[in-house]
Amino acid sequence: MRLFFSESAVGKLAQLRAGLRHAFAVESETRPLAVEDVQLLERIAEVIVNRRMTAPATMFLESMGPMNFLGSQALHFLTPILDCAFNTKEVEQVARLLERRDTVTRLIAIIEAKSAPQGAVAQ
Repeated sequence: MRLFFSESAVGKLAQLRAGLRHAFAVESETRPLAVEDVQLLERIAEVIVNRRMTAPATMFLESMGPMNFLGSQALHFLTPILDCAFNTKEVEQVARLLERRDTVTRLIAIIEAKSAPQGAVAQ
């Protein structure tokens, strides 16, 4: 490869490779959710359980889980339109939560915990 390219081109190519290596890295999920984020997830789960939509919601969330980041970007884009019908702060909070990969699994766990019978023990 060095026969066809000059040293500066090889160096630039190495810099490009190093830059692209971490271009799609996602930050770790180790930081805990804020209290208001957990409260929002609990309210969403409560609405789902009260409407007896546990099974369809769980199936939908599990099937669409890998696309949560795309959904967050759509919410950011549609926030001015959704402002007419929903609280802007909560829409932005949901969009921010969907940027995290672990939010959907946490929401599913909260829904299942709220829908479980009172005497049942989770396995």
